[in-house]
Amino acid sequence: MTDAKPDLGKFGSFGRGVTPQQAKDIEALGYGAVWVGGSPPAALDWVEPILEATTTLQVATGIVNIWTAAAGPVAESFHRIEAAHPGRFLLGIGVGHREAHQEYRKPVEALRDYLDKLDEYGVPKQRRVVAALGPKVLQLSARRSAGAHPYLTTPEHTAKARELIGPEAFLAPEHKVVLTTDAEKARAVGRKALDIYLNLNNYVNNWKRLGFTDDDVARPGSDRLVDAVVAYGTVDAIAARLREHLDAGADHVPVQVLTGPDKLVPALAELAGPLGLN
Repeated sequence: MTDAKPDLGKFGSFGRGVTPQQAKDIEALGYGAVWVGGSPPAALDWVEPILEATTTLQVATGIVNIWTAAAGPVAESFHRIEAAHPGRFLLGIGVGHREAHQEYRKPVEALRDYLDKLDEYGVPKQRRVVAALGPKVLQLSARRSAGAHPYLTTPEHTAKARELIGPEAFLAPEHKVVLTTDAEKARAVGRKALDIYLNLNNYVNNWKRLGFTDDDVARPGSDRLVDAVVAYGTVDAIAARLREHLDAGADHVPVQVLTGPDKLVPALAELAGPLGLN
C-alpha cells in the first residue's frame, strides 16, 4: 500500500446523528472526526452541512449499507462532497446483517462486487474503509480499501485485527462509553444498546471467537460481555480503556457516548483532557 493512511487523529465521535453545531463543538474539543452510524441513504446530503460548519474535522460513515445504498449513487455523493471539501470525507461501507436482508450473500463476495463498482466509479481506495469483524473481511478491507472499521469489539480483537491486516492498513475500532461510576447503571445502559446485536450472528460469532461463551452472548448479555464492550467508571478509567485500542494497534478510535444526544458534547468534553486532546 503506497498511499498514506487516513489521518483522523487518535479519537473521534461516533453516533447516529450529529448536528453542525455539535460537530463544531467536537472539533473545538480536539477530536479528529465524527462517524455517523446507521445506514444512511446514498445521497449523503447531511455531510456537507457538517463540513461547512467546521474547518479540519473529518466526517466518516459508519456505515453505508451496500444493500440499501447502490454503489453508483454513493460514488456520485462521494465525488460531490470531495469537490466541495477535498480530503475531509471517508466512506465507510459494510454488508449489514444476514437477518435483515433476504438478498444477503457471502460478505466477502458481496463486498468485493461493491468495491469493484466503487473502483469503476473512481472512489479512491484510500478514501474508503470496510466494516470488518471476521478474518476474511478484515483481510479484504486491507487489500481493497484504506482499512477496517470494526464495531462492538474489544482491544483483544483490535490486536488480532492488526495482525491480520498488517501495519500499513488503517484500523478504527468503535467503542461505547457511559460516563458513570455506577456499574449497575452503566450495565443497564449498555445492555439496552447491545440488545439488537445479541440477535445478529456476525456479532455473536465474533464474540465467540474472542472467547465469550454461549451464556455470555445470550440475551441480555453477561456482565463480562457488557464490561468488555462498554467502558464506564471515572473519566480516567474510561480514557485508559479507550487507549487500550491504540496500544493494541488501532490508528483511531471512534467513541460512542450512550447517554443521549444532549449529553454527547458534555461527555466528550469530560473525556477530552484524559484522552490528551486539550
